[in-house]
Amino acid sequence: MAPVYALTALNTMAFITLFLVFLSVSGLVFWALYRLIPDALNQRMHIFSPQAASGAKPWSERFKPVIHGILLRLSPLAASAQASEALSWRLIHAGAKHSKSDRLLMYLAGKTLATLLLPALTALFFWLKDGRLNTTSQFFCVVLAASAGYYLPDLILNRLIARRRRRLFRAFPDALDLMRVCVQAGLSLDAALDRVGREMALASPELSEEFSLTSLELRAGLARADGLRHLAQRVNLKEIDALASMLVQADRFGSSVAESLQVHSEALRTQRRLAAEEAAAKLPVKLLVPLVFCVFPALLLVLIGPALISLWHNFQPASVLP
Repeated sequence: MAPVYALTALNTMAFITLFLVFLSVSGLVFWALYRLIPDALNQRMHIFSPQAASGAKPWSERFKPVIHGILLRLSPLAASAQASEALSWRLIHAGAKHSKSDRLLMYLAGKTLATLLLPALTALFFWLKDGRLNTTSQFFCVVLAASAGYYLPDLILNRLIARRRRRLFRAFPDALDLMRVCVQAGLSLDAALDRVGREMALASPELSEEFSLTSLELRAGLARADGLRHLAQRVNLKEIDALASMLVQADRFGSSVAESLQVHSEALRTQRRLAAEEAAAKLPVKLLVPLVFCVFPALLLVLIGPALISLWHNFQPASVLP
């Protein structure tokens, strides 16, 4: 009895020790990330500090490129500059509001931590619950946890991109109608973008943010064609890309912007209606599998079950009395 009690106490102490080590390492990592990625208020306050006046960079800015390079080497998806640029644009399409280096740093740090922590926690679980699975099964589960930690951030990122595109596509025709009304009322295209960005803040925050960024770029002196192309690149929708090309051509050749916006909004509304009709047409096919395998068996059991029980009792041979 004493050896079993000693082994249980040893496992408990080992678990507590590993848990404390995990908390300490996680706290240090999150503290370092918080220090390396300051918010906008801290960055503005640093401008007025004596270090900024003397031209010296803080230690967080000096060590950020080193950690960024280490994380880039740990992630094969961002091993090259081209892949890093593509990953940065994917994060922009998902709605990331940080700078390019901060976006990549946070994403790669989260991916690296998930790839390392999930198999470590799985191995710790098997070590505490020893004897339930053999060594091959435990190794397979650890590899599966590492694969899940590596690919899970990509799946989450793809889902965020698809959801943001869907929201932008649904709100875009209404924004074009509002922009057409503003242009017909006498506002310029730059003022119409600013007005629509403020009016769409409640209906579609994503589209309002994109229009506000485009308006800020135009106010800063960027050419209208470049600002519209930047809008199309950030949103990554072919409908908005077509709108940017149409507005650039209308501005270059002097055609009516209001009529162009009206035609484009009607085309987008038609596409939205066709997409809804397509989703409605796919619904019976998608409901076929749960109906056949879940609803129909239960319905048949409720309807035919009592009749089968009655038939079984009626056709059962009578017992012979002794």
